[in-house]
Amino acid sequence: MTDVVISADKSRLDINKIHHFLSTESSWAQGIPLDTVQRSIAHSVCIGAYIDNQQVGFCRIITDQATFANLVDVVVWPEYRGQGIAAKLMTAVLQHPSVANVRRFTLATSDAHGLYAKFGFAALNKPDTFMQIYRPDVYTT
Repeated sequence: MTDVVISADKSRLDINKIHHFLSTESSWAQGIPLDTVQRSIAHSVCIGAYIDNQQVGFCRIITDQATFANLVDVVVWPEYRGQGIAAKLMTAVLQHPSVANVRRFTLATSDAHGLYAKFGFAALNKPDTFMQIYRPDVYTT
């Protein structure tokens, strides 16, 4: 496997590539506008995965850097899946100082429970205490 470089340097991010994936290929952000992706990156901790200086993976951490964090937009481009890149991203996420001492670290997934369980994530222990406002069609209406 080619060396994968993990970096939290936002200047390295290929925002157009991220936007294209999220808006056309993801199951959670279909139709998301470019300016929304740009704002989300600007206000989050972002980690990219790179092979030969080409971005092959991405994730964002939304956090107050003290008490709470939420992991979102975990992506490895399809042609690079199965090479351990998601695990490298997750290792970098958990080592990032912004989440070192948060009390609650959440994420939502429809199909990668096994990956996240390896890094300590588990189902909510009190799901009845959580509430949400969810607008799944916000980018397409």
